[in-house]
Amino acid sequence: MASTIHLDIVSAEKELFSGTCEMITAPAAEGEVGISPRHAPMITRLKPGEVRAVMTGGEEQSFYVSGGILEVQPHVVTILSDIGLRADDLDEAAALKAKEEAERAIADRSTNMDYAKAQSELAEAIAQIAAIQRLRKQLR
Repeated sequence: MASTIHLDIVSAEKELFSGTCEMITAPAAEGEVGISPRHAPMITRLKPGEVRAVMTGGEEQSFYVSGGILEVQPHVVTILSDIGLRADDLDEAAALKAKEEAERAIADRSTNMDYAKAQSELAEAIAQIAAIQRLRKQLR
C-alpha cells in the first residue's frame, strides 16, 4: 500500500514544487479538500488560497495559488495555477495594499470599474494574507 503521493504544483511562470508527500490540502471551489495516497480520481477548480503538503516525517510546506485546476490520480496530484508562490515568498505589505485598493474600488461605485475584477482581486488578497498569517503561526 502506497504511503506517499506525488505532487506537482505549476504556475504560468514556473514549477513551484515536484515531490512526494503524505497528505495534501487544497482550496477547491466548493471547499477545502484533503488528498491522501490512492485518492479517487477527480478534477476540480481551485479558488485563491493555500495549498499545504505534509512531507514524509511530518514537515509541512505551504504554497499560495491564485486559483486554477486540481487533478487527482491515485498516485499523482497536479495543480495548475496562473499565479503560484511558496507561502514564505508572499509579501504581506503588498497583499494588504491590494486588499485596501480592492475594497476602495468596490465601495466607490461611481467609477467605471470592473466590479467582478475588484471582487476577484479582493479574494486573492485576503487568501494571501490568510496564508501569511498561518505561516507566521507555524513558525512560532
